[in-house]
Amino acid sequence: MLKRIDAEDLNHILNHTRGLWEDLRGRNIFVTGGTGFFGCWLLESLLWVNDQLGIEIKAVVLSRSAESFASKAPHLSNHPAVRLIQGDVRSFDFPTGEFPFVIHAATEASAKLNQENPLLMFETIVDGTRRTLEFARSHGTRRFLLTSSGAVYGKQPAAMTHIPEDYTGAPDPMDPNAAYGEGKRAAEMLCRLYAHQFGIDAIVARCFAFVGPHLPLDAHYAIGNFIRDALKGGPIRVNGDGTPLRSYLYAADLAIWLWTILLRGQTCRPYNVGSDRSITIAELAGLVRQAVNPSTEIAVARRADPSQSPQRYVPSVERARDELMLENWIPLEKAIQRTVLWQTPDQYGK
Repeated sequence: MLKRIDAEDLNHILNHTRGLWEDLRGRNIFVTGGTGFFGCWLLESLLWVNDQLGIEIKAVVLSRSAESFASKAPHLSNHPAVRLIQGDVRSFDFPTGEFPFVIHAATEASAKLNQENPLLMFETIVDGTRRTLEFARSHGTRRFLLTSSGAVYGKQPAAMTHIPEDYTGAPDPMDPNAAYGEGKRAAEMLCRLYAHQFGIDAIVARCFAFVGPHLPLDAHYAIGNFIRDALKGGPIRVNGDGTPLRSYLYAADLAIWLWTILLRGQTCRPYNVGSDRSITIAELAGLVRQAVNPSTEIAVARRADPSQSPQRYVPSVERARDELMLENWIPLEKAIQRTVLWQTPDQYGK
């Protein structure tokens, strides 16, 4: 059974979004992907705000297995403001009613699926986005948020420290491993076309890397794997030379960013979502070790080649900062500590 997110994090979200919620008062919102990492944070923060401010929002949440989610997170599924519907994002039956706001966060961001069945990965992203946009077009939707990905940029040039929204690079269309990034590019194009043809305010959030409660520890996320290794007593295994540069936004800040972009972002103007504080994978392993047990061993798979430039996946967030006043409020060290505590029984929130 999923643990609740701590009230400190939920109040942090409320304090930084308090001026937004009147737009949603008494409205219906439809959410795909509402039972994943992003979805749990969006749903928990929405219900917390709903209860604290009494704004009477109703959320309809699409799930591949409503029964499974209901047993996993009864504090969310049993809330009177939530209605779960079951279906495939590519073919779900439309719920009745008007839904002025839609968040399309359903995506199988699985490295395993991308490697084993890239065609299914691509089809799910594209067909699921088209289906959700058709729902929005026919159900009075005014604002539609797509959670896209920094993968749309393709490989970040070594000389570019922070990748901006106007960078016109792209994944290699001849590489099957680019199915995820190419799928997200096509999803963004669909949003643009629906905005042009049907007048939907389609807003795009290009999401990078994150940490926080609900993050899977057994997927392809390096920071989740490091936390898992450390909690098991180590060693923390770095599957590479430790030099790639990444950045991580805490999930409570992520929720603030997504709600703000949904309600205040400009239509068809993408926003990078993430932290601009770059850190090597080896340094990240060190931060996780410090948060769990400073004596834990770190095992790096191979030596770095000094002749090779490190790989980067770090966004520029100047657009979100300048236009929407968004920041990285929770530092990475504290973000890791809160994630570790949430994963450790009977400690989070003390």
